[in-house]
Amino acid sequence: MLKRILCIAVCAAGPALADPAATAKTSKGPTLVDSKGMTLYTFDRDSGGKSACTGQCARSWPPFVAPADARPTGAYTIVSRDDGVRQWAYKGHPLYTWSKDKAPGDIDGDDVVDAWHVAQP
Repeated sequence: MLKRILCIAVCAAGPALADPAATAKTSKGPTLVDSKGMTLYTFDRDSGGKSACTGQCARSWPPFVAPADARPTGAYTIVSRDDGVRQWAYKGHPLYTWSKDKAPGDIDGDDVVDAWHVAQP
């Protein structure tokens, strides 16, 4: 009976959700990265949990896309972009990669036009 009660409580909670990003060490310290180890960035011009990076900006700074079945977890939320794409946000800040970063650990997008910054936990 005890096993059944425990299973009901634990099983009903469903599988644990993994964070959409990981943390890696870069020269800037702990930094959020995607599943390929590529650095994630935030943009100072984003506000109110909305992305201001569209068009050519989004080609240079691809949004960190949330799959259709993704659900918010912990400090991660999902914002809807004007183009309908769902984008991960960390603590309310939409997340992006930088097209000029070539390898995991690159942080070449940090401080671009004094508006882009590595995302840190």
